Amino acid sequence: MDVEFVLSAPDLASRPPRVLPEFAFVGRSNCGKSSLINLFLDRRGMAKISGKPGKTRLLNYFLVDNTYYLVDLPGYGFAKVSKTLRAAWTRLMKAYLFAGDRPLAVIQLLDARHRPSAEDRLMTGWLHKAKLPFAVAVTKVDKVGRNKRGAHYQEIVDTLGLTPETPFFPTSAVTREGAGDLKAWIAAVLAT
Repeated sequence: MDVEFVLSAPDLASRPPRVLPEFAFVGRSNCGKSSLINLFLDRRGMAKISGKPGKTRLLNYFLVDNTYYLVDLPGYGFAKVSKTLRAAWTRLMKAYLFAGDRPLAVIQLLDARHRPSAEDRLMTGWLHKAKLPFAVAVTKVDKVGRNKRGAHYQEIVDTLGLTPETPFFPTSAVTREGAGDLKAWIAAVLAT
C-alpha cells in the first residue's frame, strides 16, 4: 500500500484540489481512531496518537495508492478543550459530511468497552440523514473478553439502530484484527 500524507485542512475550502473518493474515519475522542488508521495504513505513527483526547483538530488527508483519500476527522465528545473549540469541530464535521460535493463513505468508530454515547447516536443520525454509505468499526476489542463481545456488539447495534445491512467490523490495533475486512469493504465501495 502506497500512502502519502497530503495536508491538514482547517475548513472545506482547504481540502485537496484533486477530487478523489474519500473515506472518513469518525469517532469519539480517544476511541482508538488514530491507532486504527495506522493499522489500516500499515504505517506506525502516520496518524498521531495521544492519550489526551482532542489531538486531531483538522481534516487530515492521506492519499492511498493514488486512488482515494483516507480522511481523519476530529474526535467528537469529551476532550480537554474549550466548548467553543468543540463546537467549531462539530460544525466542521457536519459541514464536511453534508457537503455533497465529493464521493464519500464513512467509517464510524466505537470503543468496544463502552455503550454508544449521545454523540455517537447523533453521528449515526447524521450519516443516515446525509445518505452516506457507512460502516461501523468497533475498536479495542482485545480489551473485552471473548465471551462478552457478542453482548457488547449487540448493545452497539441496538443503541445505534443499525440494520443487518450495515457493515460491522470488530477491530484491534493490538491484535491487528479487522484491518483486512475494512480494506475489503473500501475496495467493494470503490468498485461500485
